[in-house]
Amino acid sequence: MNITKLEAGGRNIAVVSSSETLIGDVQSALDLMATVHYETGCDRIVINKSLLSDSFFDLKTRLAGEILQKFINYRVKIAIVGDFSGYSSQSLQDFIYECNRGHDIFFLPTEQQAIEKLSMLK
Repeated sequence: MNITKLEAGGRNIAVVSSSETLIGDVQSALDLMATVHYETGCDRIVINKSLLSDSFFDLKTRLAGEILQKFINYRVKIAIVGDFSGYSSQSLQDFIYECNRGHDIFFLPTEQQAIEKLSMLK
């Protein structure tokens, strides 16, 4: 895992990259948050969707809701980057739409858009 700390709009943002899946369950999401906070002090994180297990995107597993609730509980804002158009589930598309309307969780097509979005939030 590689964590890069950036400053944008007066905010510190951690961009996490890895060649392997980092979040497969709730505990691994908590571990990621703790590691990012310990190493960078950031409470805003950008990750690629490839770092999430495939079951995250199957809403029937409830994994997405459980994981993202932890980010909200710990007041960590997250932007997940990637192309989400390949998912045929209308429920997932609705979930992504609703998340993007909020203030804590975002699904965006590019890392630059994710950084810009997280830098503009209070």
